[in-house]
This record gives sequence, structure tokens and C-alpha cells, in this order.
Amino acid sequence: MQQNINIAIIQTPLVWENPKANQKMFSEKIATLQDEVDLVVLPEMFTTGFTMNPHHIDKDEGSRTLAWMQETARIKKIAIVGSVVFQEQEVFFNRLFAVLPDGSYYQYDKRHTFTLAGEHKVYQAGISKLLFEYKGFTFCPLICYDLRFPVWARNVEAYDVLLYVANWPKPRINAWDTLLKARAIENMAYCIGVNRIGRDGLGYEYPGHSAVYDVLGNPLGFSSIEEILFASLSKTHINTQREKLRFLEDRDHFNLL
Repeated sequence: MQQNINIAIIQTPLVWENPKANQKMFSEKIATLQDEVDLVVLPEMFTTGFTMNPHHIDKDEGSRTLAWMQETARIKKIAIVGSVVFQEQEVFFNRLFAVLPDGSYYQYDKRHTFTLAGEHKVYQAGISKLLFEYKGFTFCPLICYDLRFPVWARNVEAYDVLLYVANWPKPRINAWDTLLKARAIENMAYCIGVNRIGRDGLGYEYPGHSAVYDVLGNPLGFSSIEEILFASLSKTHINTQREKLRFLEDRDHFNLL
């Protein structure tokens, strides 16, 4: 079993509702990565920004973006995670894809749609939690507003890494900072939060604050500028701390209805 995995977080502005421009930009950034990177994480709706106008996006764009992720993962021999606007017939989803180097992929539809922005009126909410295995680590990927709901993220499966992709705006960034750290501590898992920066097409500002926390809530990385943030996660760290501090054994047991 691999004992370490190297993560690259791409924190960047997004071109509003322009998948082609965003794909080109991310292709250029990913091309600069060195061979030691195992997993690249992109923000929420990384090809469009957090749009409530999915009808502005070509109905096949989600499938084309998935194909781009698969091709990029194959060429660079990396895994890629990020969410996009995805259309199935007349239904829209805020859908996260976790694409592995062999082209296989997992998907997760955002469970908690952001009612403050009317996301629940436009996108169908997901119903299933996703766990996926990669290089000896178990990941639980979630999307933005999911961060505010600890029951959904509760580590009842002994996953290793909790991962949030987001478009989290500046006025509520203190909640983002605080909850990412809390999720790491309460679940005794690495917690990665990937946010965008810049202004979107509606004028909302995003300050970044992408971050990585270890299982004790210690920060391993933080950024508020346009850059690629790197972190190395250790299986030994997880196992050592969980063996020493058996807090997960005392967790509440429940089933979500």
C-alpha cells in the first residue's frame, strides 16, 4: 500500500460561463506539473463559475469536459477531481467527477444545493455519498455548501481524506476557514478545501483560502492568491494518530434516511 500521496490544488480565477477558455487555462496549468503529483483538484463548476444559468451552457459540454478530464489524466498519469454543470435530458446537476489515470471515473452530485442563490431551483440535488480509492487512500469528495452539514460528512466509513471543491464568496470566508479545520478534527481525516479567486459574472468576489489540514487540524497549506498549492498526505500519519487517539471509536452510530 502506498504510504504517501501528493496533491496539487489549482486556485485560480474562472472565465464566466466559458468552458473552452477555462479548459485551455487548466490545461496550461496542469501541463506545468511535475511527475511526483498524483492528484489534481479543481474548484467547483471549474468550467463556468457558479452559474445559475445552465441553459447558457451547451447541453453536451458536461460530457466534453469529462472527456477532457479523462484525456488529461491519461497523458499526465494523474487523477483529477472537480465539479461541472452537467445535463441529463432536461435535468441539470452540479456534478463532481473523480477521474483516474486509466480513464475510469466516479461521480457525485452535490447533496446540499445552495438555496441562498436559488441553486435548488435549477439543479437536482444528489442523494448518494461517494467514496473512492486511489493509491491506497480512501477519498470522500463533497461540494461547497456541503461543508456546512457535518452529518453528511461524518466519517462512519473510516475514509482518509475529506475533499471540498468550492466557489465560496468573500463575505462568508470565515465560515469556510473554520469549518474546514473542524471537519478535519472531528473526522480524524485530512481535509482539503479548494476555492476559486477573482470575481464572477455577477460581481461576487472569491478570496481563495484553499487549504489542507491534517487529522489533528494542523494546517499543511494555505493560499489566498492565484497559484498551485501542493501538499503531501501520509497514511502513516493517519494510522498513528487514530491508533493513539481513538476518538472515532466513540462516534455516534446512525443511518441517514
